[in-house]
Amino acid sequence: MSSSSAVHPTGKREEKAWRRTVWRILPILTISYIFAYLDRINVSIAKLHMSGDLAFSETVYGLGAGIFFIGFFFFQIPGNILLQRIGARRMLAALLISWAAIAPLTALVTTPGQFYTVRFLLGLTESAFYPGVILYLSMWFPSYRRGKIFALFAAAVPLSGLLGGPISGWIMTSSHQHLGMAGWQWLFILQGTPSLLIGLLLFWLLPERIEHAGWLDPEEKSLLNARLQEDAVQDTATAQATLNSVLCNGRLWLLTFIYFCLIAGFYTVSFWLPTLVQNAGTQDVFTVGLLTAIPYTAAIITMLVAARSADRHRERRWHLAIIATVGAVGMVTSALYSDNLWVAMFGLTLGAAGSLSTLPLFWSLPTAFLGGTMAAVGIALINSFGNLAGFVAPYLMGVLTDLTHSTLSGMLIISCTLLVGAGAIFFIPGRIVNR
Repeated sequence: MSSSSAVHPTGKREEKAWRRTVWRILPILTISYIFAYLDRINVSIAKLHMSGDLAFSETVYGLGAGIFFIGFFFFQIPGNILLQRIGARRMLAALLISWAAIAPLTALVTTPGQFYTVRFLLGLTESAFYPGVILYLSMWFPSYRRGKIFALFAAAVPLSGLLGGPISGWIMTSSHQHLGMAGWQWLFILQGTPSLLIGLLLFWLLPERIEHAGWLDPEEKSLLNARLQEDAVQDTATAQATLNSVLCNGRLWLLTFIYFCLIAGFYTVSFWLPTLVQNAGTQDVFTVGLLTAIPYTAAIITMLVAARSADRHRERRWHLAIIATVGAVGMVTSALYSDNLWVAMFGLTLGAAGSLSTLPLFWSLPTAFLGGTMAAVGIALINSFGNLAGFVAPYLMGVLTDLTHSTLSGMLIISCTLLVGAGAIFFIPGRIVNR
């Protein structure tokens, strides 16, 4: 668990500058992603009533949940290239406002075709946000600080589940038949519209680069920029890569395969957690929402502790592999004991803590050695192709659940996929990622 990179000694002034920087840019980005993720997965708890009201089968739900990622696929590489040209502030704000207009339309769907269309469009508008933020943060923080920074940002995922589960359950219960609409319809409307205001705030608050940080004096800006330069990728050919050279880079495709495996577990938990809790014996929607907060709380703690440890030890691969394995074991446990609420909840807690914590640990790998155009295109390539697992996994779960009337076979397949991804991590040389 040693590093090949020097650990730069830092003074109190520098640490204070980094700390102020974190507090100035992370909150608005994290809040934005909380609503992005909530708009993406609130269909999981809406399903508890929506599927019955609209006569959607498990296969229809799984396809609708997953087709989001077909739309998600198309705009990520162009989006990151555009972000480099027009700036993160304009690009990210435009994305927020766009999906704020699309998300509430889910309340109006009545047929599978309409459901698929809205989910596709939502995926299209959200597609460039996550890779754009990863690229943006890599312009602000050196590699040896990114694990913790990515974890703080990615904590938006379990936070959205922690807060969104109980709130979603309450909205569906308390607003049912208000003004003639079902509770699940109000859920999409009330959780979809805040992104409009957040997008406007982000455009106003987010600076482009360290040079534009009004909270830093000139000496602090120079110091933080120096740290970035010391850590920067020095390979000019890599930094100025063409799209063709990115597509021919074997290491990037290996990372994409690993990310695909991890995302399969990530979105299986995200889209099926309320259903799995309900299948274990809890029928009340509000209670289901409260119980889903337990796995998400565990995921927040695991995510931050694991990322902090990876940064401290300058070790990425073993941390990621162990966390992914924990997620796989938890998912299998929840499936094997699905008829026992408390054992299933223990398994789901392990599954969520492991699978949701893989993302910030993973993104420390490619950002450790990518720079320039290679970073912009490479991050988007990994995220776009890897997130296709977000289509495959929920759809596979839906089909297998309809065929077998059980979630066991789907959970076993997804757990094996996580284990394959954990093993493939070690084909990435430690010397280039343990920085």
